[in-house]
Amino acid sequence: MTSTNAAVKDCIYRNPGLHFNAIGRHLDIATGQTQYHLRRLTNQEAVQKEAICGRTHYYPPTYSAWERGTIALLRRETTREVVLCLLQTPGMQPAEIASRLDLARSTIEWHLSRLVEYGVVTKTASQNGTHGSTTIRLRNEEAVYRLLREIEPRLIDRLVDRFANLADDLLTE
Repeated sequence: MTSTNAAVKDCIYRNPGLHFNAIGRHLDIATGQTQYHLRRLTNQEAVQKEAICGRTHYYPPTYSAWERGTIALLRRETTREVVLCLLQTPGMQPAEIASRLDLARSTIEWHLSRLVEYGVVTKTASQNGTHGSTTIRLRNEEAVYRLLREIEPRLIDRLVDRFANLADDLLTE
């Protein structure tokens, strides 16, 4: 195994769920080099790849499908903030989360939809008098907490997430 190939594999094992561009940034290697080594590692089954919410993420082969999806979502800053709210205060309503994070309700709903889609949270509708409400809960707090501890986004990852959020906001206006 070449040193670059080993570095790419090590980067993925140390940072499960990184997406393609983040791997190149972490290692400061060219896009073509990143593609070449990821293709080799995937073909050798040394790493797994999975497309989640428009990005291809890479993992060691030890993660389950649920863990892969959860990690990919937790690598997004806003989704991670939503999950942290739910860890601190289980059973919140979307409006409460939006208020706490000072974000638009539609933004929170988009992230909640992804979390529901990948089985990270449940939405439970209830009738309180004449008004209905939705309560959000994490399905497996312990596993989510463990995965959060395994991934620590770097400053550059957070900046890229913030730029993506800004671009999304500008496109929806």
